[in-house]
Amino acid sequence: MSFLEKINSPKDLKEMSKNDLPILASEIRKIIIDVVSKNGGHLAPSLGAVELAIAIHYVFDAPDDKIIWDVGHQSYAHKLLTGRRERFHTLRQYNGICGFTRMSESPYDAFSTGHSSTSISAGLGIACAKRLKNDNSKVIAVIGDGSMTAGLAYEGLNQAGDINKNILVILNDNDMSIAHNVGAVSSLLSRAFSAKYLQDFKKEVGDFLKSLPKFGDDIYQFAKRSKESFKTFITPGMLFEAFNFEYFGPINGHKLDHLIDILNNVKCLKEPVLLHVTTTKGKGYPPSEKNPVYFHGVGCFDPDTGESVKEDCTIPTYTHVFGQALLKMASEDVRIIAVTAAMPEGTGLSDFAHAYPDRFFDVGIAEQHAVTFAAGLATEGFRPVVAIYSTFLQRAYDQILHDVCIEAVPVIFAVDRGGIVGEDGATHNGVFDLSYLRSLPNMVVMAPKDQNELCRMLTTAIAHDGPIAIRYPRGTAEGEKVENQDVPIPIGKGEVIKKGDDVVIFAIGRSVNEALSAHGMLKEHNIFATVVNCRFVKPLDAELIGSLCRKIPRIITVEENVRQGGFGSAVLECLADQEITGFRLKCIGIPDTFVEHGAQEFLRSKYGVDASAIFNAAKKLMNDA
Repeated sequence: MSFLEKINSPKDLKEMSKNDLPILASEIRKIIIDVVSKNGGHLAPSLGAVELAIAIHYVFDAPDDKIIWDVGHQSYAHKLLTGRRERFHTLRQYNGICGFTRMSESPYDAFSTGHSSTSISAGLGIACAKRLKNDNSKVIAVIGDGSMTAGLAYEGLNQAGDINKNILVILNDNDMSIAHNVGAVSSLLSRAFSAKYLQDFKKEVGDFLKSLPKFGDDIYQFAKRSKESFKTFITPGMLFEAFNFEYFGPINGHKLDHLIDILNNVKCLKEPVLLHVTTTKGKGYPPSEKNPVYFHGVGCFDPDTGESVKEDCTIPTYTHVFGQALLKMASEDVRIIAVTAAMPEGTGLSDFAHAYPDRFFDVGIAEQHAVTFAAGLATEGFRPVVAIYSTFLQRAYDQILHDVCIEAVPVIFAVDRGGIVGEDGATHNGVFDLSYLRSLPNMVVMAPKDQNELCRMLTTAIAHDGPIAIRYPRGTAEGEKVENQDVPIPIGKGEVIKKGDDVVIFAIGRSVNEALSAHGMLKEHNIFATVVNCRFVKPLDAELIGSLCRKIPRIITVEENVRQGGFGSAVLECLADQEITGFRLKCIGIPDTFVEHGAQEFLRSKYGVDASAIFNAAKKLMNDA
């Protein structure tokens, strides 16, 4: 029996000899690679955090001590050590365990995560609550993988240092971007400085100096500055100590004996502490170490070679179509600038970045900054295109409203991964954007039915003198040949694709193709539908919608978005504004719930936004006639 098979909780881990822990780390890496190769997932981040997870659970007492894994995609080893080993093969599958930490999944998951940079703020809230309850257990926030580029992390650091609460922040620096060349010296000093007797001695000396009459506090501050000037000279802790954190590191995050020693030493400290560890993203799996960007979030692959096992597809993804179209347009229009938030590959902008480095800006995990930064560019006559996943753009809602829409600043939003995304689950499905964008004055919102329309919409957006968003899905496009890319689509104009007198189906985005499939199914049952590609959620083609609904009183709207405030709501408002009555309408969209993780097509069926749902709705409308 392997060591991992004996571990059903951290209590079992604590009974292991330190000498056996490296073997356990190898076993954990093997099962992570095996499962992710079949299910897909965030491989490289979790492989890099294996020793860190082992050391934290070896030293601290979860679930009494609260461990928060920022973003959560570093937490696979944590899940394996906390009673989910036997279910780990269900990772990211429907009804299986989540790819991120989730409070409803396990008492060991102290906070539900999925978006970055929340751990310090959440951890500080938990620490304050514990203080109010006279609970002396610890709070550990593990942050890294780019999350320290977001302002929210520094807002948490700022308050934590100000109110001096008992919290340990572990910075998992998996790119060694902070002073990697002084890690060995800093590791030695940090392990020495963190020893309990030295901490007690430092406190006693400080209290003594401050107690001296008249000049005691000045002497103490001078002594503290002298110590800090030496310490920050050889370590990169000046920034964190400016936030009133005790800083230790950087140390090698793969040396378990060092990790455990320093965690045991800092465990007794009662003030804010930041421990800086350096790790290798993708550690222990050569393909992942060589290409951590690709293996950050990866689909199914051959574990022996690291090669993708998906069949080659000649049809490009919407992301690729967008990236190439923008690249072509940028060659002809020097005003075009691309902005992304730490996702150049994920948003299809890598080629743009290579071709036009001076007109490409990756702002890090800072979506709020990305939007306001783009607004600044736009005020100087440029046409910034902000390419961000739908689920991440939610974080910048206020900036879209305040800094872009109020003054109708011409910022273009390329909203990738709109609709059901799949295995990443509730935190990543982009099913709210139509609702939160269409509510904003001056904003134009559109969604293409295929790749050709995406390219034309990009042309439309560049020509538009105001805020405008293009929302497109994850995955392959519909295979249409790109034609007339340079011809813009008139804003607010839809198109009738199929004609029929029995029912009218208004669809938006990828749902247009579901509507076309339903049209064929209905035709076999002698039900003839008009199918409209509305193209625009805002402004709607009110004239087209009104004229059709006066003739055909059986109406279906289809969207891959929540029904509340979405496209169907917009159509209802349109009909009400025109005082059209006597119709029956079925809004097909995501119900009032968060979409779980699972395969895209399965989820579309489960939540009733596929062709079968449209077919059934049309039959019911006809039967009720």
